[in-house]
Amino acid sequence: MEGLWYEGFSNESVAMDIISILQAVVMGVVEGATEFIPVSSTGHLILAGEILGFSGPQNEVFDVVIQLGAILAVVALYFEKLWSVLIGLPTEVKARKFAMAVLLAFLPSAVLGFILHDFIKGYLFSPVVVCISLVVGGIAILFVEKHQPKHKVNTVEGMSARMALKIGAAQCLSLIPGVSRSGATILGAMMVGVERKTAAEFSFFLAIPTMMGASALDLWKARDVLDFNALGLISVGFVVSFVVALLVVKWLVGFVGRQGFGPFAWYRITLGIIGLALILAQRSGVAL
Repeated sequence: MEGLWYEGFSNESVAMDIISILQAVVMGVVEGATEFIPVSSTGHLILAGEILGFSGPQNEVFDVVIQLGAILAVVALYFEKLWSVLIGLPTEVKARKFAMAVLLAFLPSAVLGFILHDFIKGYLFSPVVVCISLVVGGIAILFVEKHQPKHKVNTVEGMSARMALKIGAAQCLSLIPGVSRSGATILGAMMVGVERKTAAEFSFFLAIPTMMGASALDLWKARDVLDFNALGLISVGFVVSFVVALLVVKWLVGFVGRQGFGPFAWYRITLGIIGLALILAQRSGVAL
């Protein structure tokens, strides 16, 4: 019996399990910290996975599904608002306008993401694409911050159907890893006249159906390769991302109101340039 125990639970296998769990914790921290700020959580997860050598289930579903932990943080923080919308749908115009804005903004990326899912996963999930997108997105943020039109809307309920669809079209850009779902949504909202803090909050609400849909699609497509160990690591990342996102969402709205999105733009540009330099050096055979 003792021999069988050691065969199934060797020191080496236990050490590998601990390393995998620690890596999942780090990935959860990265996800929770970046999901709602305009720096691309998917891009950061790809880069973090590359650095950590995290070769577990993230190749199939990990990166997307742990984002549900961050989404659950939004549901928890805005539960009263979301619940009032839900129960007010049959009778309240404001509740129906809120739901309409979220639904219309969700539809474009839902349709395009479903059609292009395999292409995106097969060809765009790479560190090079992420780094280029980080730089380009950072420049776009600086441009919008400087040239945004005067805001006309201060609430989600005040958005028209056309505005919501335009924001949804902007969110489609985030299908490219490194662009940032929250960043594309926020910039799209600001460009159609939504006030900065309202744009940030709308990106939180829009994340709920968007990431739930993406996670459901990834889980379904990877149903044949998931095992108990994979689900365990995903659960670790899920819980960690939930806790970290709770803190970030509370902080973000106040920070954006005071500082704007400029600091995130410069962070994106710096990280993207450093990443490209490291990739180029690695491919050139330069010792780092």
